[in-house]
Amino acid sequence: MDLKALGCVVLLPIQILYYIVKATVCWFLPSRRRDLTGDVVLITGGGRGIGRHLAKEFAVRGAKKLILWGRTEKCLKEACEEIALMGTECHYFVCDVANREEVYKQAKVVREKVGDVTILVNNAAVVHGKHLLNSDDDALLKSQHINTMGQFWTTKAFLPRMLELQNGHVVCINSILSLSPIPGAIDYCTSKASSLAFMESLTLGLLDCPGVGCTTVLPFHTNTEMFQGMRVRFPQLFPPLKPEVVAQKTVDAVRTNTAFVYLPWTMHALVILKSMLPQSALEEIHKFSGSYTCMNTFKGRT
Repeated sequence: MDLKALGCVVLLPIQILYYIVKATVCWFLPSRRRDLTGDVVLITGGGRGIGRHLAKEFAVRGAKKLILWGRTEKCLKEACEEIALMGTECHYFVCDVANREEVYKQAKVVREKVGDVTILVNNAAVVHGKHLLNSDDDALLKSQHINTMGQFWTTKAFLPRMLELQNGHVVCINSILSLSPIPGAIDYCTSKASSLAFMESLTLGLLDCPGVGCTTVLPFHTNTEMFQGMRVRFPQLFPPLKPEVVAQKTVDAVRTNTAFVYLPWTMHALVILKSMLPQSALEEIHKFSGSYTCMNTFKGRT
């Protein structure tokens, strides 16, 4: 090992300690926040659920323009009208993010009609909600194409211009189930785990790209139509999140350039426990929390 490499090895623990201290100090001090007044925000799955609340939250925080993508025109139109009444310019486009050609085509239309997207929010998702052997093959593929591959196509469509402008942010609404899967949602958990790996890789890949950042939000069970019927064993201990809270925390994270957000904050403990406890102990925690059976009453979006 040469002297330069040895020096890097010696300095590494000091650098890690420095950044831990820095992050701790920044936690208590007010951080610089991104001004959204010049931003054009595109939200996939923006017609309902968390996506719709995200659109309203970005509008409240002063975003210049909002663009909503989704598969159901009725929902998109209603959400767009709601945003317009708030005084923010809003456009919607029917687009299935699972369809690569459609994404690229609509991205071109967006640039021509609205302008350059500076904040991309990958929010669109579906859940089949069945055990593997009871799952329809096409439904399983649909989950992977929308929840995972859709992010590839939208990011490839909009990230190059962000890099040119040195101004942009890619957001992913993920799920804590990407780190702690449950039975009965194998399609969703798998796709979200892939999505998380995509965002971790992308975040590291953009470290040396000035002006462009990433945010990944991993919420606990959120009270939306998509997970209608899902039951938590102890709702007093683990209450479902409100979609408007997820939206508020997401926009805050974008403005402070926070890379990863766990909601609620107690989910950090889950990540730590999973890395420390034996599998048998984790299985007991799952049994105690009722995650083995929480999808038995699942109905999903109607």
